[in-house]
Amino acid sequence: MADHVYYLFLVLFSALITCSSRAHQLTVGGKNGWVVNPSENYNHWAERLRFQVNDTLLFKYKKESDSVVVVNSKSDYDNCNTGNPKLKLDDGNSVYKFDRSGPVFFISGNKSNCAAGQKLIVVVMAVRNHPSPPKAPSPAPAPSPALPPAEGPAPEAGDGPSANSTPADASGEAPHPHRRSFAAPAWNPSVVLVLTVSLVLSVCGGGFIVSL
Repeated sequence: MADHVYYLFLVLFSALITCSSRAHQLTVGGKNGWVVNPSENYNHWAERLRFQVNDTLLFKYKKESDSVVVVNSKSDYDNCNTGNPKLKLDDGNSVYKFDRSGPVFFISGNKSNCAAGQKLIVVVMAVRNHPSPPKAPSPAPAPSPALPPAEGPAPEAGDGPSANSTPADASGEAPHPHRRSFAAPAWNPSVVLVLTVSLVLSVCGGGFIVSL
């Protein structure tokens, strides 16, 4: 039974790692999209969230009048410098994927929009190595059976029972000493399975796309 519990634990551990490594897509500006005056400042929005490598941002805007520019430095971000972009997205429904950790700077391709505050800084979390699953526990050694006490020399004929002699039962044989049971308490596998599935569903049940 201990082996069953251990393998259920491995399944749960693997599921949690898979959930934690899922990539998510977040819509910049939520229902407002990529606009000049969003209902929430873009940087305030970004500070509320946690971004990881392989997450993506979805920018929605009017293709004819706006675009998204990824700039190389904080200086280009502060000065709304669109002249030397790292990347420019202008299809009106642009997706940007984070491929590294650290800060990423976005500004509007329309310089007047950028000056009015249409810009965003996202800090992507560093990649962390997941710990290895624990090794299977070694089985506990079986308890040694209790040995009966040594019998003393047989009493001479005519003598009564000695103090060291073992009383015999009706069949003439000495009774065996009582042996203690070392059986471990039984685990109900159905209970363990239900708990495992419930925890996995609670962690992994969320969707992949988040619009805030």
